[in-house]
Amino acid sequence: MMIETHNARETFELGEKIGKAARPGQVYTLVGDLGVGKTVFTQGVAQGLGITEPVSSPTFTIIQEYEEGRLPFYHFDVYRIGCIEEMDEIGYEDYFYGEGICLVEWANLIGEIIPQDAISITIEKDLEKDFDYRRIIIEGMDEI
Repeated sequence: MMIETHNARETFELGEKIGKAARPGQVYTLVGDLGVGKTVFTQGVAQGLGITEPVSSPTFTIIQEYEEGRLPFYHFDVYRIGCIEEMDEIGYEDYFYGEGICLVEWANLIGEIIPQDAISITIEKDLEKDFDYRRIIIEGMDEI
């Protein structure tokens, strides 16, 4: 499915809908260029899960854990991963195959370990349409 958003609020609200619909054990991959709105989208997912603490990109820590929502939320940013062995070191399988929700930014960098049933989300800009316009492609999910 393809969804268009026209400002950060709409991108946040789409993430929120996904967070509200999320079920235990789901893994979401999130791909998009720098500055495309991945963090805003992720903040919406967290809100949909009932998480009230601030959510930021875990660029230097690789993973942020949020336990206060209706489901545990594990936010990965693998942009700085040098090799798959680093994912082994943090015990990614416990997260990917656990009872929480995983959202993995830059998941294309670790594609070989992403579960086959992961829900793929790609956020793209189209500056010809508008500076704040986003095309969000969701694969592996029938409806929100």
